[in-house]
Amino acid sequence: MHFLSDALDNYIKDNSENEPELLQELTRETHLKVIQPRMITGHFQGRVLSMLSKLIYPKNILEIGTYTGYSAICLAEGLQKDGQLHTIDVNEELTSLQRKYFDKSGYGNQIIQHTGDALAIIPKLDMIFDLVFIDAEKKSYDAYFEAAIQKTRPGSVILSDNVLWSGKVVEPLDPKDKATKVLLDYNKKLKEDSRVETVLLPIRDGITLCRVL
Repeated sequence: MHFLSDALDNYIKDNSENEPELLQELTRETHLKVIQPRMITGHFQGRVLSMLSKLIYPKNILEIGTYTGYSAICLAEGLQKDGQLHTIDVNEELTSLQRKYFDKSGYGNQIIQHTGDALAIIPKLDMIFDLVFIDAEKKSYDAYFEAAIQKTRPGSVILSDNVLWSGKVVEPLDPKDKATKVLLDYNKKLKEDSRVETVLLPIRDGITLCRVL
């Protein structure tokens, strides 16, 4: 579902920060070499993530779901000079492509890749995260959130991507559509969770911003 017309979408991009050339290059290579290239973060959402990270100025960032590394680079733009971004993905086949662009971005020394089950990896990370970005398997969103919030402090921000799920969250629910049901439950949980204050932003496919209390 397109929430905005193409004309409005283009106007928004034209009046926002330009997409860095390196990320344009990463987008092209993703479309040429990787399946489901529509999963890449993209220009406008990427600049939103970059801006949020710069406003938060995090020491440590946790990203759950790396894909080809576009969002990680955007988030790394706001890191403190001695900060780190830990990004986790299950697909080891993308590791070298991610690393190629991480190193070209200038943030390579600050971005640490982890391959495997995020729910097994997160508890082993001995640090507190100022910013978390959840963008992985939807059925595990609640579990990812619970694992991540244990590694945050009051004032930390947790972002959750794809929470509008192409508009399916406001359509009649197909009993067989487990992903939409998971996201409906997740969105309701975040709204009612007393540990965070929450706002759902209609950016691209929806991003929920939670501030830890």
